[in-house]
Amino acid sequence: MAMIRAMDESAARIPSEQDGARLDKALETLLPQAGLRQRRRMCDEGLVHVDGAPRRSSYRVSAGQLLEVLPPDTEEGRDEPPEVRVLKEDGGFAAVYKPEGVHSAAIAGRDNLSVESLLPRLFPEREAVLLNRLDNPTSGIVLVALDSGAVDRYRRCEESGMITKEYYARVHGRLMHSVTVKNRLDMAGRKKTRVLDEDDPDARRWTEVEPIEFGMESDTTLVRCVIRKGARHQIRAHLASLGHPILGDALYGSHADARLHLHHQRIAFDSFEAESPAPF
Repeated sequence: MAMIRAMDESAARIPSEQDGARLDKALETLLPQAGLRQRRRMCDEGLVHVDGAPRRSSYRVSAGQLLEVLPPDTEEGRDEPPEVRVLKEDGGFAAVYKPEGVHSAAIAGRDNLSVESLLPRLFPEREAVLLNRLDNPTSGIVLVALDSGAVDRYRRCEESGMITKEYYARVHGRLMHSVTVKNRLDMAGRKKTRVLDEDDPDARRWTEVEPIEFGMESDTTLVRCVIRKGARHQIRAHLASLGHPILGDALYGSHADARLHLHHQRIAFDSFEAESPAPF
């Protein structure tokens, strides 16, 4: 068995032999007394950090990363990661920053860490409701309504296509020109969204892609993607259909990376606008 090089009882560096291993598996050597279920639970509770950030049990570690196990009674080990924070609050809406590796919504039957589960703490005495979701590995803005009137306003803007959601992504290869991907998506009954040959008549489901810069030392392109409503994995699937999957998106054909390079950077509708610069 490949051994993790321990720095002390609660910290270790991942050796080359463990490169690409699941975090719950990599923890086995550092925590030989803990079973798989316990190791996964510790990850879900935010007690396991990789390079200073809480990671889920399915996270793939890389050689050289710092693995830390926090005691349950430390401030860092509690169920609110420091990265989850309110970016802006105005007119019945709030923009909350969600780091990658944290769920947007609570999972039924599980007491999992999520932005939704933190809403009572972030907005005490408010009827906060989550309005959009991001995939677990995607970072960026999650929108919250702070009263029922805000929920109705958002839904009306969404149905009329008046919402602009701007994402940044780093993709493999050189994307030379702007393009609007109009292909219809098939999401029914499958983990991976399928891109169909036909166009979607609903422009809210299109993905506008604009190249921003090329990687200086790698064959990559930083792109800006704009959607109006969105569907599950829309940007990920559309970019992969162009032959430019997002870095770190193993589901859609990309090479493994430390994170998914997809970030919800800006949202604008009605009189509300919020922005959160991409961390990559």
